[in-house]
Amino acid sequence: MTKSLFSVAMGSFVLANSSFAGTTTSEAAPVASAPSASGITGSVAAGYDSEYYFRGLWFSSNNAWGSVNLAVPVADKLTLGFGALYTYGLDTTISGATGDLDYSELDLIGSLTYDAGWGKVGLVLTNYRFFESFSGESGGVSYGTSGTDGTISDATDIGLTFAIPVGAMNVYLAGYYDVRINATYFEAGADYTYAVNDKFSIVPAAQLGYAASEYYTMGTTDNGFTHLRLAVSAPYKFTDSLTFTPYAAYNISLDARQDINTLEVNGDDFYAGAALSYSF
Repeated sequence: MTKSLFSVAMGSFVLANSSFAGTTTSEAAPVASAPSASGITGSVAAGYDSEYYFRGLWFSSNNAWGSVNLAVPVADKLTLGFGALYTYGLDTTISGATGDLDYSELDLIGSLTYDAGWGKVGLVLTNYRFFESFSGESGGVSYGTSGTDGTISDATDIGLTFAIPVGAMNVYLAGYYDVRINATYFEAGADYTYAVNDKFSIVPAAQLGYAASEYYTMGTTDNGFTHLRLAVSAPYKFTDSLTFTPYAAYNISLDARQDINTLEVNGDDFYAGAALSYSF
C-alpha cells in the first residue's frame, strides 16, 4: 500500500503525495497548474524514500517511486480523480534472511471529491497489488507468515476523507475500510505551510493512526494506535509547474506496530527522501 504518505488516499485534491501524509511515498505536493480548457488538471512525480512506511507499518528500504494523477471536474464543486503509483525497494537488508528483501507495489486509485467550502470531502477507492506478497520476498520465498501476510498479493480499501484548511494550516481526518480483511483504519493529522518567499516553503506536519479489528496488526493486538509521524518538508518551485520537495520524517511506532516494526527498524525510525513533480 502507499505507505509513507496519507495524501495518496485523500482524494483527487491530494492524490499526489502531500507534505502531510504517509501512500506515496515521499513528501511531494505538486502545485496545481491553471485548469485547461476542459478543466482537467494533473501531475506526474518521481521520488526516493530511504524507508517506506504505510500507516505506521514498515515495508522496505531505499524505495524509488513514480506516480501520475488526473483530476476531472464532473459538476459544480465535484471532481473525479484517477491515480496510479508504483514503488520499488532498491536495496533492503534483512537480518537473518537468505538474501535482501525484494518488494514492489502498484496502487490504482479512484476518487470523488466535493468542495464544501469549509473543506473538501472525498470518497476514495484504492487497489493495492503486492508483486512479491504483502511482506516481500527473500531468496524467492515470501518473508511473511504462510497463510496470513505471506500469501496476500492484493488488497482494496474504501475511504472517507476530510481536508479542512485553517489559514496556513490544513487539518486531515480519514477512515478506511479494507474489504479483504474486514478491518478499519483511522487517521488524523495536520500540516502548516510557512512561505519563506514565493518559491520556497517550509511545511511541518504530524500524523496519528489507529487500527481497529486487527487492521494488519499480525495478531499482536485487536485495536490500538499505530504510529505518530512527525515530518518537515521544504518544497521549492522552480516554475509554477515544476516543484522539488525534500523531506525528513520520524516514525514513532505505537501499540499496534511496535512489536512488528521492532523486528527490522527498532520501532522508532528516522528517514528522509525527495521528490520532483510536474503539474499540468
